[in-house]
Amino acid sequence: MDHLSFHDVKGKICIITGGAGVLGSSIARALADSGIKTTIADIDKPAAVRLASEIEADTGTECLGIEADVLSKKSLIDLKQEVNRLLGPIDFLINGAGGNAPTATTELEEIARETDELEKGFYGLETEGFEKVFALNFIGTLLPTMVLTKDMVKNHRGVVLNISSMSAFKPLTKVAAYSAAKASVNNFTQWLAVHLGKTGVRVNAIAPGFFITQQNRFLVLDEHTGGLTVRGQKIVDHTPMGEFGNPEDLHGPVLFLLSDLSRFITGIVLPVDGGYSAFGGV
Repeated sequence: MDHLSFHDVKGKICIITGGAGVLGSSIARALADSGIKTTIADIDKPAAVRLASEIEADTGTECLGIEADVLSKKSLIDLKQEVNRLLGPIDFLINGAGGNAPTATTELEEIARETDELEKGFYGLETEGFEKVFALNFIGTLLPTMVLTKDMVKNHRGVVLNISSMSAFKPLTKVAAYSAAKASVNNFTQWLAVHLGKTGVRVNAIAPGFFITQQNRFLVLDEHTGGLTVRGQKIVDHTPMGEFGNPEDLHGPVLFLLSDLSRFITGIVLPVDGGYSAFGGV
């Protein structure tokens, strides 16, 4: 084991779901930069193919862009067969598909004691919004793991890395469904780490703090001015480092948890949050 670098990951094969998104695309570039043969699996096929082509041209590392639906077992089986055919057995899986939905987001942060606006809070939400968010975040982690880790178990080595959220630890106002869904990802990460503990397959997660993505942009940035909303400013005020994270801030934690440098670490959820989880608000 090389204790000074991520050299051991070079030449390994990784699939990242949701890989064409803001955070996923940045992680995919870091994987390829480290010599990991990467498959960007995304529901948006043109974006996945375009990104894979750019990354391969920039890094010289094989990179595929393949359309995949994390909520369809058949789609994931087809994905596995294609990756096995073109690259070989899968070593790493990063479950990056996820996100929130406006239909599962309340307009109010909290309900006042005396109010006639119940419908702007929890009571105005529809179960369909919850179902959509739970499916994308939890089932969209469960199904890919069920289909895409069999090579790892067979070969007695491999890593599953789930993408959770700070909202799983400290539920954010407005996003009840997203917070609960990511909490279920944390629990599943721990459960599967135990279940696969003796197979040589490790299962961990990272919990990003606040990064500006397509899913949260409408909550934290003012669409007219481009500045922070009141909510966005609250986030910065409660992050000790005083800023939103950059996608590149995830590269080191991801590569560390994939590499043999973390070979005795499984079942953890690592915060990457600028200190948010350490701050009590005063």
